[in-house]
Amino acid sequence: MTKSLFFISYCLLLLSVQSIFAQAPKKIIIENADNSYVDQIAVPDALLLAGNVKINHDGVVLTCNKAYFFQKENYLKAFGNVQLVQGDTLYLNSKYAEYNGNMKKAFATGDAVMTSPDATLQTDTINFDRNVQEVFYNSKGTIVNKDNTLVSKSGRYYVAQKKFQFLTAVVLTNPKYVIKSNHLDYYSNSGHSYLFGPSTITSKTNYIYTEKGFYDTKKNLAHLLRKSYIKYDDRRIEGDSLFYNRNTEFASATRNVKITDSVNRGIVKGHYAEVYKLKDSMFVTKRAVAVNFVDNDSVYIHGKKLMVTGKEGERILRAYNNVRFYKTDMSGKCDSIHSNSKTALTKLIGNPILWNGESQITGDIMHLIGDNTTRKIDSLKVLNNTFIVSRDTLGTGFNQVKGLNLFGKFREGKLHDVDVIKNTEVIYYMRNDTNELIGINKNVSSKINMILENNAIETITFFNKVDGDIYPEADLPENARKLRGLVWRGDERIKSKDDIFTSEENELNDKLIKEGKAEDAKENVPMKIRKETLDYDKKKPAVKTSTAKSATTKGTSKDKK
Repeated sequence: MTKSLFFISYCLLLLSVQSIFAQAPKKIIIENADNSYVDQIAVPDALLLAGNVKINHDGVVLTCNKAYFFQKENYLKAFGNVQLVQGDTLYLNSKYAEYNGNMKKAFATGDAVMTSPDATLQTDTINFDRNVQEVFYNSKGTIVNKDNTLVSKSGRYYVAQKKFQFLTAVVLTNPKYVIKSNHLDYYSNSGHSYLFGPSTITSKTNYIYTEKGFYDTKKNLAHLLRKSYIKYDDRRIEGDSLFYNRNTEFASATRNVKITDSVNRGIVKGHYAEVYKLKDSMFVTKRAVAVNFVDNDSVYIHGKKLMVTGKEGERILRAYNNVRFYKTDMSGKCDSIHSNSKTALTKLIGNPILWNGESQITGDIMHLIGDNTTRKIDSLKVLNNTFIVSRDTLGTGFNQVKGLNLFGKFREGKLHDVDVIKNTEVIYYMRNDTNELIGINKNVSSKINMILENNAIETITFFNKVDGDIYPEADLPENARKLRGLVWRGDERIKSKDDIFTSEENELNDKLIKEGKAEDAKENVPMKIRKETLDYDKKKPAVKTSTAKSATTKGTSKDKK
């Protein structure tokens, strides 16, 4: 037992002694000097070296014109054409340098230049800690890395990672853009830049702002998070996550997307968008909505997909798959919308229905025509199977106008003058000023004209071959009070901008917003770069397009014959 304890103690002592010797700093070795001497008066306790001085220490070679070597401290001061070389990865040149062999730290000043295979740093003073393989400086420094030049007040270089880190104002200048940030991590071998805090990327084509982003300076690709946006002359793209390719001027945005058209005062929102600037195209989906300013009011257009194509003045907006739109006094539904800004023509395609005030308007083909000069809705055209329906204000009946075609004119954004032509039929509940029912007007004619005020019929005029009468309510049976083909769809009417979305789309919206807030809460989580960002050159994204504009129309009941 005693022998065993002695053996264990001896082993522990031996290991501790080996550890001490292993950790003992290596001595600086003088490999060459044309002259060496001692001058205790000028430089006490130092060996003075002159001419082609070459020093070696633990993998680092230092050369200079003259040096003071303090052997006891394992310390060196070097003068003139100083160069410190570590392998083939780092070269440090200066007029003056100091090197501590015990601490394995170097200090260089006077036109200090650090060179690595990928970059060159020029500054007044450079510090190099070999223990952690870090270079740092606290004076104005300029870094040149291929096409990129970085200027900062201070910075740090991680040798193993080939990473520059700047925690004060830094400017990265490239022939195509300029990056400014107060916190930038830049990898000199890959050209990858990580931006933290308020940062900007400015170029001739656009302006980018982000508070957490990634930019590949070699591929010209970006992935931007937190409060980021891309601003062109006429558009601003925002989203929780933005992808951008400068080479093709392609951008995509994910979650809480907002695209603002500053020229036309329009906004498109959704949770996914693609913008191809060079092709003047835009595609938006996932609870997509376009908001346009028309007649001092906002028109909201929603479809499963929104596409905008064409240059300014020639843009076409398309919305499709269960399209719904809303304006304060007008709303509607159809399968799809096609709106051409050049012709100011908006087509409601596939089962169109329009609510003008309290009136429901349907037909096979429905067009809204605008005025490019005033940028207001000018007229409405409904072709084939036109039907205008509204509820009687006090009773249970319906005021109905039926004909082949409808032509309406707007005044100050409201439907004012309406002509219904060919085979027109009318059923109308007539009331006096005290809202007492006078009778039910039922007739046919070749044409009807209605003048509307505040979406209510002010006057109604019948033309040519008028055949009909005003019936007391008791004399007109229930089955004779409805025109053939009447379908009342009042329960589908869109009464607010929120009604344009389905319950499923609202659930998706709540889910995505919740996810976004959860991600924002993870302040210290390293950013994950989209795979598509790093691999973008390996695929070609589908080119999609988008644009929309719409107008609406109205009709009501209350008439005087």
